[in-house]
Amino acid sequence: MNEKELYKELGALTKDKSRWRENIPYVLSLLSHDSEKIQAKAIWLLGEMGLEYPAEIRDVTEIASFCESEVPLLRERAVNALGRIGRGDFQLIRSCWDGLFRFADDDEPKVRLSFIWASENIATNNPDIYEGHMSVYGKLLYDKDDKVRMEAPEIFRVLGRRRPEFVIPYADKLREISQKDTNPVVMIHSLGALKAMGAQG
Repeated sequence: MNEKELYKELGALTKDKSRWRENIPYVLSLLSHDSEKIQAKAIWLLGEMGLEYPAEIRDVTEIASFCESEVPLLRERAVNALGRIGRGDFQLIRSCWDGLFRFADDDEPKVRLSFIWASENIATNNPDIYEGHMSVYGKLLYDKDDKVRMEAPEIFRVLGRRRPEFVIPYADKLREISQKDTNPVVMIHSLGALKAMGAQG
């Protein structure tokens, strides 16, 4: 099966959740494929599978190894997948969770964006572990990339609903951004974070 056919097969598998559980070992085997495109697709799909069936993933070591890749797409996908799996079962990714924070400063904006997404996923079911780490996200509110800045307030929204005390110290910053930022989506998301913690814009 060539790359195009295999990618198409993975696309079909992505849409058929009834086949996910039985195909986890097969998709894991594709992490060693020669094609970066296939590896990236497999990593992404394993993240989705891991959210639904975290116990079937068992070991995230191979997925996590792509966090060290020089290829931005593979780092991006690995960080995102760990977030999805960590939402399903945080203990599976506990050993590599601390290491995820370095991606807040990754040179590639899409990797920084995936770091925020991963954090949102993990924080949904494990908010307490983010106490003491909020300054990382406070910095991302002022990221030089618009897409990163659009997403950064969302981690404050997720945590604002669950642990508002973590977010309250950033209320003034979020309020200022919600009123003065040049990007309307950033403004809307910042306002959403304020509302989530019970503050007014």
